[in-house]
Amino acid sequence: MTSAPGGPAADNPGHPEPSDDGFVADAELRRSGDEAISQAEARAAESGSRERNIPTWDDLPLPADTANLRLGADLHPGLLALLPLVGVWRGEGEGHDPETDTDYHFAQQIVVSHDGQNFLAWESRSWVIDEDASYQQPDLRESGFWRIGEDDSIELLLAHAEGSIELFYGTPLNQTTWELATDVVIKAESGRRTGGAKRLYGLVADGDLAYVEERVDADGDLTPRLSAKLRRHVG
Repeated sequence: MTSAPGGPAADNPGHPEPSDDGFVADAELRRSGDEAISQAEARAAESGSRERNIPTWDDLPLPADTANLRLGADLHPGLLALLPLVGVWRGEGEGHDPETDTDYHFAQQIVVSHDGQNFLAWESRSWVIDEDASYQQPDLRESGFWRIGEDDSIELLLAHAEGSIELFYGTPLNQTTWELATDVVIKAESGRRTGGAKRLYGLVADGDLAYVEERVDADGDLTPRLSAKLRRHVG
């Protein structure tokens, strides 16, 4: 699910195969907006996520970032197509290390927040875990911004701690599913080599955020890289 390194998404137009948890099939289900909101409210009340928010500094002359749509600045109307992403998400997934050619388990936290301006802030941290979900070592870390145009074209700008910068373009597939592919990949001199990528994000039937990422490897082949299913922790 990835474009050729540094190339446009059109180079590899395929979609990921349905996963064992039914992510692709669930993501394609079209529910009414009222039904989705009602179900989200019930889950938030049960989990306590609606009462939480991300820590903020209270001495800056700027609107504070918020990952809870009930608190803080109003969401910019230009971001309505990305609204379901806002929150803090935590869960576990499966990764494949291209350097060692081995699979591993990881845990992850993704923070998607806003301050009322026409973009979403994105921060993701993951760590390797063993079969008992015990911490082993740090894994990937990235931060950036989601932007979306009036024609629903999505831009995702990401900086990776491993030493690369990426620009993704994409579109919403429906109200709760978003597909993106790299247009530009820039590796720092000291960074790890990385190929182009595609990502598919979606809210599945139980309200969790699921995603898959595939990348072009050193041989130019399309290979799975990451997949995870994350439960809403804030929002």
